[in-house]
Amino acid sequence: MADLDSFVDERSLLPYLDREVPEIGAVREIRRITSGSSNEIFELSTADSPDPVILRTPPRRRLSASAHDVAREYRVLRALRGTPVPCPQALHLCTDESVLGRPFLLMSQVKGFHLKAPYPEHALADGAMRAMMYDFIEVIAHLSRVDWEAAGLAGFGRPAGYLERQVERWLGQLAHYRTRDLPYLDEVARWLRTHQPVSGEPGIIHGDYQFLNVLFAHDLPPRVAGVLDWEQSTVGDPLVDLGWVLGLWTEPGEQSPLNAFYGNASQHPGAPTRAELAARYAEVCGRDVTHRRYYEVLALFKLGCIAEGSYHRHITGRSDTALHADFAWIVPKLIATAHAITRGERE
Repeated sequence: MADLDSFVDERSLLPYLDREVPEIGAVREIRRITSGSSNEIFELSTADSPDPVILRTPPRRRLSASAHDVAREYRVLRALRGTPVPCPQALHLCTDESVLGRPFLLMSQVKGFHLKAPYPEHALADGAMRAMMYDFIEVIAHLSRVDWEAAGLAGFGRPAGYLERQVERWLGQLAHYRTRDLPYLDEVARWLRTHQPVSGEPGIIHGDYQFLNVLFAHDLPPRVAGVLDWEQSTVGDPLVDLGWVLGLWTEPGEQSPLNAFYGNASQHPGAPTRAELAARYAEVCGRDVTHRRYYEVLALFKLGCIAEGSYHRHITGRSDTALHADFAWIVPKLIATAHAITRGERE
């Protein structure tokens, strides 16, 4: 097996899997897929299946106590089984940290591609990109309709007062590492406090719904194959997922500071506009999207506060990720875009 630089102790892991999860078959090979500040992901090839099993476990250095909660991810994936929301099948949760030194989750593999150039040929067929983007928004519309209590998610979040907590929560987190002035931040925070809408019925929130966390099918029809990275999910106002999508969605003639990271598929010929996506979301789930700009502003405000933490890790020598260095100018741009939306300067 490949050298995993002792991050995965095969002498401990393999007997555990044989004993506790025999249904996956004997593991023949372990291959690291990703590593760093996000969850570590490994592909386990087994003797009994042509499809590998995916192992997810927190990184060596956790950003916070809740940032890489694979137990949370396991619970929500179990709850979503049998719903219209495509996602991996949760296979096993290990909370015994003596096995790997941290908990880990086993789940099925999702086969697909990220909607970031270069695109596979079938994604460039006439109307395919637009269809995928509409399916992309319909997934969170369906997610918002899942009966979370019946699905076993009672106590999974604190839906009461969810929006009321957001501004102070992210400002409080920012206060731990803020080292510079961020123009318009205070103005945006005040606008959010004074324009907060009344939330509708609570629903499941993914928490980081964007193209990098969604795989699209390799075959036709164009559709979402699976949604990944559920460790930030909760129960609250599901329109925050819509705001996350629309806040980062750029239309022709607009520029996003995060295009290099998230991609610019939203500017592909025929891509839906923000208004069209919001309308499709409302059509599928029946929620009121009148205040969608509030949720766009909240998304950019939250992302700016979080990204400033990554920038702080860069300037203090605790991160060598190139994107974290770029947050020097990206964070102010995110806040400035949020401010422009509050002034009606972006439709």
